[in-house]
Amino acid sequence: MTAATFDPAPAHSHWDIGEVRQVVRAAGTSFFWGMRLLPRERREAAYAVYAFCRAVDDVADGNETQTRKLDRLDSWRAEVNRIYRGRPQTATTRVLASYRDRFSLPREEFHAVIDGMAVDARGGLVAPTFAELRDYCRQVAGAVGMLTMQIFGDGDPQATAYRKHEIAVALGEALQFTNILRDQAGDGAEGRLYLPSDLLADAGVDARDAAGVLADPNRIGACRALAEQARRRYAEVRTQLAELHPASARPCRIMLEVYARLLTQLEAEGFPGDRRVRLSKPVKTWTALRAALDGR
Repeated sequence: MTAATFDPAPAHSHWDIGEVRQVVRAAGTSFFWGMRLLPRERREAAYAVYAFCRAVDDVADGNETQTRKLDRLDSWRAEVNRIYRGRPQTATTRVLASYRDRFSLPREEFHAVIDGMAVDARGGLVAPTFAELRDYCRQVAGAVGMLTMQIFGDGDPQATAYRKHEIAVALGEALQFTNILRDQAGDGAEGRLYLPSDLLADAGVDARDAAGVLADPNRIGACRALAEQARRRYAEVRTQLAELHPASARPCRIMLEVYARLLTQLEAEGFPGDRRVRLSKPVKTWTALRAALDGR
């Protein structure tokens, strides 16, 4: 289906973008620093992508029954279709609909995000293979990258479809691997275990349940191996971003460097399985500022 067959995109209101902006600001996300530097249209579209992802993630991680979570995610699937075929019913989707054609936002990537959240709603992964983990990352992180790269790379002749895909997938994996290493305690409390079985076996971990893995000191070897995978992808993306116009690369560079700094902190603290490692606000702010100025 081509964009020409879509219903006309509705305009969003001042109130819609205000609500979307508040979602991003309240989340305290590192991504806020990258998005707020964008020109108005790109900034508003990026805010809306983030707000959409935040909404479906909140469903997957909420306290409702599995059936209720999946029903609500199906409602979001229908709402995504309304972005392209009908009148969207939320502030977030009205903003997305207004920029749908401007940035050629792919409907299938919104659905891919929801598919990944459905995995979490069903209980999440438990010691997947590395290939299975990459498939999951493509949904929950790579799809987000595909949407945002449509926005960040708009008007940049160097940001070809191939280059945007490369950056979206590699950076999405790096960010998600870092999240997995950071969130082991919270995931373990929910019975989730995203460390790949391949890496656990290589590290000499016999357990495949969350509690057993978190209690095994050999887990650190698997964490180091996943951290190395993340570090390689960060290096790949740095090289790829250097080929883009600085304005296109800057939001991605900020996200990359903040999360790479978090990865360094995780390594320094030994990948704890009983708490969540956080960057201090001054460190996060300085890292984001330095990344924003890099390549100008």
